[in-house]
Order: sequence, then C-alpha cells, then structure tokens
Amino acid sequence: MTKIIGISGSLRRQSFNASLLAAAVELAPSGATVEIGSIQDIPLYNFDVEHEQGIPPSVARLKEQIIAADALLLVTPEYNNSIPGVFKNVIDWLSRPPADAPRVFSQRPVGLIGASPGNFGTILSQNAWLPVLRTLGTRPWFSSPLYVSSAAKVFDAEGRLIDEAVREKLRKYLQGFARFIG
Repeated sequence: MTKIIGISGSLRRQSFNASLLAAAVELAPSGATVEIGSIQDIPLYNFDVEHEQGIPPSVARLKEQIIAADALLLVTPEYNNSIPGVFKNVIDWLSRPPADAPRVFSQRPVGLIGASPGNFGTILSQNAWLPVLRTLGTRPWFSSPLYVSSAAKVFDAEGRLIDEAVREKLRKYLQGFARFIG
C-alpha cells in the first residue's frame, strides 16, 4: 500500500486547500492512501527556540509522519502571488536540524496542488515552491499540474468538493502521482 502524507498550507477553518486535501483522501486510488498531517501547532521558526528547547513536539510528529510515508503531497494556497508564510515556516522547521533534512526530504516524491478563489488557481505559488523543493533534494512530480481556480464555486459550504470536473482532475492527478511514487 502506497502511503501519501498530505499537508494543507492554510490555518483557516474553512480553507479551500484543507477541503481539497480532504477530497484527495476520499479519491485516493486503489493501492494508495492519503493521510492528513497537521500544521496547526507549529510555532514560528526561531533558531534560539531550536537551540534552547529542541525541535517542538508538533514538528517532530509531522517529521515522523513524512518519514513513514512513501510520498508528500503539498496542498498550497497562494498569498500575494507566492508561498504562504505559514507553509514555508513549516518546511523550514521540518528541515531542522540540517542533518535531518535528508531523512525527511531527500529523493522523496512530492506532489503539489492547490486551490484559490482567484482565476489562476495557485500557479504562482506552485512555481515559487520549485526552488525550495530543489534545495531540499525532493523528487517533485510535474506531469499533471492541478490548479483549482474559483474555489468558492468548486466547494460547498461544508467544504465538500462538488465540481465533477475538478473531482475527475483530482482523481487523475492522484492516480498519476501514485504511479510516479511506485
């Protein structure tokens, strides 16, 4: 069984990206599972905190979830045409201490998807992630990008993915990503 750990880069309760990740859990192909990792309790990165107190338990838990998985799925919002600060902060913590970064990221298959209320989905945010993923030594999957635009029309008030065309794109994305991982 292929295990994918998915992380939504938004802290908002009604996050379109958390909803997209929940739909990925539901639409995981046969032979694969998508589990959700949480960023809710991860503090702002501060070397003094790391040096004096070590890695926070919330960061250590998420690291272990990623290490135990076959792949990582980043579900990214787009803020001001780039990576959300809170999401980049999570990745910065996960790469600490530097000796841990290879265990967490080196050659790990990474998928990148996202939803936005705007018309262009999260294309600029996903592009902004590329130098970060390259620096971490991941193995990103580029064959089938998924940028969900006009997200307020794609999800209902409870956060369920109701747009059948987007559901099918997500299903195909996950099938391709699972093949890439394998």
